[in-house]
Amino acid sequence: MDVGEGRVTQAERRARTRGALLVSAARGLSRYGYGNLALEQVARDAGYTRGALYHQFKDKQDLTLAVIRWIGETWLQEVAPRVEREAHPVAALLTLARGHAVYCRHTGARVASALRLEFSGQDHPVGQEIEQAYEKLVTRCTHLIEAARRAGAQPDGPPARTHALAFVGALDGTVIALAGQEPYDELLTVRAVAGVLGLDPLSHRPAGRPTDQTEAPS
Repeated sequence: MDVGEGRVTQAERRARTRGALLVSAARGLSRYGYGNLALEQVARDAGYTRGALYHQFKDKQDLTLAVIRWIGETWLQEVAPRVEREAHPVAALLTLARGHAVYCRHTGARVASALRLEFSGQDHPVGQEIEQAYEKLVTRCTHLIEAARRAGAQPDGPPARTHALAFVGALDGTVIALAGQEPYDELLTVRAVAGVLGLDPLSHRPAGRPTDQTEAPS
């Protein structure tokens, strides 16, 4: 094996260790929150020593910030492309809900909600990071709702951002409540957000409107 191959192997091993620790930490944060997260347990659950964890992250705050950023990055890789392929904004919103439910199965659905609640009103780097991530999701949904209204697929109502906050609330709440209950987590999450959007939860058509004019593409 030459030097170049050795370096690549070491980099891959380091990335694998980091990934396992991030997954373990996400699950720990989802279950116990930041204050009760034990780094030794995170390392043990990932199959590594605490020394291996400290080789990657300097402390609990550094690890938690890395988890939040990792969730944001992997969500963009796994969910966002499917949303962006949808030509119709209502279909994009429903695809977002479906993809988010599936994504949360392997990252710990409660991470964002637990951290937002734990750091509410605090000037803390973890709280700031999670609020920024939450705002990105709300902004994405706001833009889709605005596009749906411009297309005539959504009636005027509350401000688009207010509507988006309700959408994200229904999304997160249903995913958290149904964690571990596949495939109903995906099915019922879509129905929950369809209700917020004013759609028939079974057909995903705007409730009370003629189906030949308002049906959103699936």
